Amino acid sequence: MGILNFNNVTKTYGTQPVLKDISLEVAEGEFVVILGFSGTGKTTLINLMAGLEQPTSGSVTYKGKPITEPGRERGVIFQNYSLMPWLTVQGNVRLAVDTMFPDLSKLERAAKVDHYVNMVGLSHAATRRPAELSGGMRQRVNVARALAMDPEMLLLDEPLSALDALTRANLADEIEAIWDEDKKTCVLITNDVDEAIILADRIIALNPDGTLGEAFKVDIPRPRDRIAMNNDAAFKALRG
Repeated sequence: MGILNFNNVTKTYGTQPVLKDISLEVAEGEFVVILGFSGTGKTTLINLMAGLEQPTSGSVTYKGKPITEPGRERGVIFQNYSLMPWLTVQGNVRLAVDTMFPDLSKLERAAKVDHYVNMVGLSHAATRRPAELSGGMRQRVNVARALAMDPEMLLLDEPLSALDALTRANLADEIEAIWDEDKKTCVLITNDVDEAIILADRIIALNPDGTLGEAFKVDIPRPRDRIAMNNDAAFKALRG
């Protein structure tokens, strides 16, 4: 059994079903991408994983236990940044560290903050506030804050969709590198096919009717070079 499981899950708002008969198993350490377009229920799916919503029928479990509320083992990175505007980059990350690791010494907590700020390449901007950062930098803070909670699983709800193409590509590469280093279980929601192929071990389509489509394994070796992949037969086959 996988670390995260959906068993015949249906989610309905009023009389309108958004997700229908979803069965899904995510293995520990796997990077799964759910690929779908607007209105297919992608955010509802990630909210069920996060414990922010409950299924109308069926069950969602983590390590065999029902997900009934958010938990520190499941870190969520949303499309919007949700940063504290009065805090610096360090301050926003420190907020997560102080909340999750209150028993650590001040020096140990400071070292954790510095580690995750450096991991997302923001050591040069550590004392800036969100208003002084670009959109891409704010999303990096969002990623660092989620990682600083040291979750077992990362849930990413279209975190790159509001960024320009170059920033989006760079941050996607960083997310892949972070995943490769820590081997956390990841589920990414996106509508970008190339992004899915770059990041995923497995891609699953979310159909317009709220059902899951066929899963596709991505066997392209990592790290995946965007330019080289344009001439890769496996990439062309998946993209097609």
